[in-house]
Amino acid sequence: MKEKLTEAILWQKERNGVRCFQCFRKCFISKGKSGFCKVKQNIDNKLYTINYGKVVGLIVEKIEKSPLFHFFPDSNALFFGLPGCNVFSDFCSGFELSRGLHEKSIQEIEYKKLSPEDLIAYAEKHKCNSIIYTYTEPFVSMEFNFRTAKLAHRSNIKNVFVTNGFASEESIKKIVKYLDAAVVNIKASASEEFYQRFMNVKSVQPIFENLKRMKKYRVFIEITDLIVPQLGDSLEKCGELTQWISSELGSEIPFHILPFYPEYSMTDLPATPTSTLEKCATEAVKTGLRFVYIDNSPIITGENTYCYNCNELLIERVAGKVKKINLVDDRCPVCGMRVNVLR
Repeated sequence: MKEKLTEAILWQKERNGVRCFQCFRKCFISKGKSGFCKVKQNIDNKLYTINYGKVVGLIVEKIEKSPLFHFFPDSNALFFGLPGCNVFSDFCSGFELSRGLHEKSIQEIEYKKLSPEDLIAYAEKHKCNSIIYTYTEPFVSMEFNFRTAKLAHRSNIKNVFVTNGFASEESIKKIVKYLDAAVVNIKASASEEFYQRFMNVKSVQPIFENLKRMKKYRVFIEITDLIVPQLGDSLEKCGELTQWISSELGSEIPFHILPFYPEYSMTDLPATPTSTLEKCATEAVKTGLRFVYIDNSPIITGENTYCYNCNELLIERVAGKVKKINLVDDRCPVCGMRVNVLR
C-alpha cells in the first residue's frame, strides 16, 4: 500500500517549482526533487513532507539532558525527533540520525510511526512536564511539530525546541505561540570560517537574528557552544559570542560550554582539553554572563548554579543530574536575589 504523504506548510508555488520557507535556506525545489533537508519533496508542484510521524529516539529523561538547567529543573521530559536536518555536519549531536539520512533514504531509517496525539498520551502517561523536540532539526519538521506543540499546550505540557538556530522567520512566527523554550546549539563559538568549512553554512547571521526573535517573543533561551580543538577553539571568538549574548540577550542567559569527543568520522581530532574549557568559561564570565556551565565533562564539575550576588549554592548537579535545589520560588534563600530559573 502506497504511503499517504502530508502536505507541507510554509511553502509557495513558483515558476517551474515550489519554494519552502521552513528554514533559512528557503530551498527552491523543482518537480520531482527534494529540498536540502531530504524530507521535503515536490510532487506535481505541491510540497509534501515525507517524515510525518516517523519518530526516532523516543525516551523519557530529566530535562537537564537537553541541556536545560534553568527551565523547570529536575522535571521529567519526553525527548523525540523526526528525521531531517538543514546542516548535515559531522559535528552535530544527532550525527547518526542526520548524517545517516543524508547518505541514504528515509526508508532505511528506523522509526516508530506515531501521531501527535500518541506523543501527548505518552507524555501524560509518564508525567512529563515538557516535550523536547531534539536529535535532529525541529524546524524542518514543522508539520508534525506544530500540531504536537499545539496539543501539548492544551494538556499543559511545555514545548522545547533544541535547534541549530537556522530557522526561517516564518517558522518562528508560526510556532512561537506554542514554543516555551529553546536550546540553541552553537558550534565553535559561531566562527563563520568553521561553519563554512564544516557546517554547509555560508553565514552565521541567521543564528543571531533568530536568537533576538526568540527573545522578542519571550521564548526561554539557553545556549550551548561546542568547543572543537584545533578547528574551533578560539578564545577570541568565544569572547565575541558571549559579549554579544550579554549585550543583546541579557547577562542571565544560561551558557553551556560543551567539550568535543572524537566520534564518528572525526576520529583524528582529540577530545577538547580541560584547560581550554576552563579558559572559555573564564572568558564568558568576563563578558558579563552570570550562569556559565561546563557540561558533559567527566573531569570538570562546572554544573552547579550559584547566586551571582552572594555565591550561595542554589542548584547542585552531578553529571547533569540535580542533587539539590536550594531556592525560594525563583530567589536566593540567603540574599533574596531573583535568579533566572523557571519552576
